[in-house]
Amino acid sequence: MHGWIILDKPLELGSTQAVSAVKRALRTGAYPKFKVGHGGTLDPLATGVLPVAIGEATKLAGRMLDASKVYEFTIRFGTQTDTLDAEGKPIATSEVRPAPAALAEILPRFTGPIEQVPPAYSALKVDGQRAYDLARAGEEVALKTRAVTIHALTLVSTTAQDGAPERLEAATLAAHVSKGTYIRSLARDIALALGTVGYVTMLRRTKAGPFTLDLAISLDKLDEMAKARTLEQIVLPLTAGLDDIPALSVTPDQARLLRQGQVLIGIAAPQGLNLALLGDIPVALVEADGPEVRVVRGFNL
Repeated sequence: MHGWIILDKPLELGSTQAVSAVKRALRTGAYPKFKVGHGGTLDPLATGVLPVAIGEATKLAGRMLDASKVYEFTIRFGTQTDTLDAEGKPIATSEVRPAPAALAEILPRFTGPIEQVPPAYSALKVDGQRAYDLARAGEEVALKTRAVTIHALTLVSTTAQDGAPERLEAATLAAHVSKGTYIRSLARDIALALGTVGYVTMLRRTKAGPFTLDLAISLDKLDEMAKARTLEQIVLPLTAGLDDIPALSVTPDQARLLRQGQVLIGIAAPQGLNLALLGDIPVALVEADGPEVRVVRGFNL
């Protein structure tokens, strides 16, 4: 049971609640108690891929947080809300509706390294307090611009304005983004660049690190498998979160040294991160630097 359950998180469920659902499923199935954590927060109004780590896989949750993500999102033009999504109150309106050609032309400006200001309603801290707490209290929140990378940004579909087919009421885009990117800020900035305002009406994460929707299950499926005591059938191995790094086979003696936190010297290993394996058993995530191999994360398996 040391591995990953990939949830297709539904609307109006927080990431912490999703983790609680997995803990509850483990109890329902009478499994031993394991540590459980998630690999990347999703807002309650967002749906899609939420990797939940179980047991020793929780040691890799931080690495999953750093992984790139892919989202589909819909921007509705003409209104901006204080939260930049459908949950908020309107704070600005515009009669301008962009032309499809104008939207297509502007997307390259938002591809590659960009600067963006996070939403006031975010979990970032300002003077020790969450930005969303300050915003809800009516205080003005000034967040610093941050550098992020939009690896790809493509148009999925559009909705024309009633009576004006040459103007867009809404557009759905797909974005492959780096850690720290706020899709709500991206939608806001795209609308502003088109001479109007906008907010996100739909946000769905389709990929987080190596995990896609193809692997994701519903909460109903989770509950069903828990009651049948067959959760192990849907738990992906711990190594599923490490499919982008090379495997390093080690001997029993080398595995013992790594488990003790010792440095291996003089073994052939690709430079950088490796997954040390004793047969099929993960021993440790290690860093090869010159002739030395050091433990980054050890696994108690």
